[in-house]
Amino acid sequence: MPIKIPKQLPAFTVLRDENIFVMDIERSLTQDIRPLKIAILNLMPIKIQAENQLLRYLSNTPLQVEITLLKTKSHNSKNTPIEHLEKFYQFFDDIKKEKFDGLVITGAPVEHLEFEDVDYWDELKEIMNWSSENVFSTLHICWASQAALYHHYKVPKHSLDKKLFGVYEHCVNYPNSDLMKGLDDTFFAPHSRHTTVFKEDIEKVSDLKILSESDDAGVFIVSNNNGRQIFVSGHLEYDRDTLQKEYLRDLNNGLEIDIPQNYYPKNDTTKEPVVRWRGSANVIFSNWLNYCVYQNTPYDICAICKDMD
Repeated sequence: MPIKIPKQLPAFTVLRDENIFVMDIERSLTQDIRPLKIAILNLMPIKIQAENQLLRYLSNTPLQVEITLLKTKSHNSKNTPIEHLEKFYQFFDDIKKEKFDGLVITGAPVEHLEFEDVDYWDELKEIMNWSSENVFSTLHICWASQAALYHHYKVPKHSLDKKLFGVYEHCVNYPNSDLMKGLDDTFFAPHSRHTTVFKEDIEKVSDLKILSESDDAGVFIVSNNNGRQIFVSGHLEYDRDTLQKEYLRDLNNGLEIDIPQNYYPKNDTTKEPVVRWRGSANVIFSNWLNYCVYQNTPYDICAICKDMD
């Protein structure tokens, strides 16, 4: 698909080398179509890695997709070059008068904090409130899914006894739902988190539905009834080596960390990890773009707020 990103963005070369159709802004202007406008609020510390991962899956559609990268004003990233942030990212204030077909809010390594203690919590609340009226469908990933469930529906998060870390099997509860179409009855997805939400808390909210869950990893994918808020507790976007990098990082920092479950062949850390989630990731991201966004968002993007009821 023609994903529309600046040619200078590192993801442009990465995706092009993977034979993914990327389109620079100049070429996109020659096509007489309205692209889907997708914003990504990137809360991950290593932002370039997160860009590459997400753009890979957002490219899985025949439609033209225009990407806007967002950063928080109330928190300064220390793990991404300032030159990169200044060149490719915007603040929320720069775009808050615009309408977007879709928004992705990434995870963030702040699980040890109460939501209210996160330095950009007030800004994130403003963005989540704005998304309810100015974005057709919002996809929240990992910590962001817990933050949004807490903010919109008062669903609390709970600390785990130890880190949920590895690749886990999940079941599909609603195979005919838009987001689950085309998935096998069971599928795999990576998780890397210290907190969780409880099934019984979500079931108390009539506007929420648990689309997928796991015996080992708990609640995985939740949607509100109209599909305009999606909450994913894991990391379908992860690369083959992402969990390995996290594992080695924690080991090098002297932290207590188990080998990622169901990740290395026979738990042998000298062997290359096995990818078992790429197919399901493609299906879910493609379904979100197609059914939750494209099939329902108005052609006149300014009419989004009128269709939110």
